[in-house]
Amino acid sequence: MTRKGASSRDQVGPELLAALNAGTEQTRTLSEMLVMDLAALLETVAPHIDAAPLRAIADQGVTKRMELAGRLVLPCWRDLQDHCSDTVRGWVAYAIAAQPGLDLAQRLDLLRPLADDAHFGVREWAWLALRPHVVADPGSALELLAPWTAEASVNLRRFASEATRPRGVWCAHIRALRDDPSPGLLVLEPLRGDENRYVQDSVANWLNDAAKDHADWVRGVAESWRGSASPYLLKRALRSL
Repeated sequence: MTRKGASSRDQVGPELLAALNAGTEQTRTLSEMLVMDLAALLETVAPHIDAAPLRAIADQGVTKRMELAGRLVLPCWRDLQDHCSDTVRGWVAYAIAAQPGLDLAQRLDLLRPLADDAHFGVREWAWLALRPHVVADPGSALELLAPWTAEASVNLRRFASEATRPRGVWCAHIRALRDDPSPGLLVLEPLRGDENRYVQDSVANWLNDAAKDHADWVRGVAESWRGSASPYLLKRALRSL
């Protein structure tokens, strides 16, 4: 991670990096996000908050730093939810996830604008921030996200699938769905005929996750979907088999 960060830093010009750290520019790539100085950004957008804890873990993984930043901005996250920096809006997602006294439905309601954010990075931070709560209660998460599969927004439809993947990326696995992926059909079935590639990729990745533990189950789902799901989705879902 350190070497990769150094390499990425070489590819990001000093003016752009300064703007990213000042919160006046949005990231365009993951590489740009990885080389940012999150402590410097925090000192700019919330000077009343001590950034020392964030600076102390500057050499750790980006998800850990984002989570800590979210906790640090808990007292003022509502003031930051429309900030022009996608990274700051990502902190808001983690702040909502860390907010005490909320149930899963309330967290989803607060996260909804971030799950539908115009920036790809914010949408990823939104489901990653929520992930521990999904892991803790996947049954409730599936029930609450099932209506999102009928949303007009492709981002919200995709969120329902991506947030509940059995394995996922950069996140804890959902042991219950690894043991038995069938409850996931609550969000997968309504999305099987989705025409948007963004959603198709997520559904296919969900099934590919499940195939690593339950290959025959995924084959059965794919067979039952033939004619109602795109060939592209089915091919990607079965790519590891």
